[in-house]
Amino acid sequence: MTQFHTVHIHDRRSNTSYTIQVPENRYILHNAESQGIDMPFSCRNGACTTCAVRVLSGEIYQPEAVGLSPHLRAKGYALLCVSYARSDLEVETQDEDEVYELQFGRYFGKGRVKIGLPLDEE
Repeated sequence: MTQFHTVHIHDRRSNTSYTIQVPENRYILHNAESQGIDMPFSCRNGACTTCAVRVLSGEIYQPEAVGLSPHLRAKGYALLCVSYARSDLEVETQDEDEVYELQFGRYFGKGRVKIGLPLDEE
């Protein structure tokens, strides 16, 4: 028998809160959509940060979230498109650009990446 969990989602961009029931064996985003909730998403396969949330309480399982570093996962970030509820949850959507900067900013914030010879010498 499938176990269900209550998931409270606060969507920061619309300042709207939703409460849904999610089975443990379905992605949270997919289940929210099937209940008529319009959540941010893009790739649907855990590779981008559009559907990123911060887990405020509860346990989430996201083995396919390749778009989040272990460091951000440890800080409580998750990608709803590839996340399963493992308990009742409270999550809050995040700004995609903010999460992207946390994820990749240290690599791209220092200007052009230099590989081998400078571009004008190649």
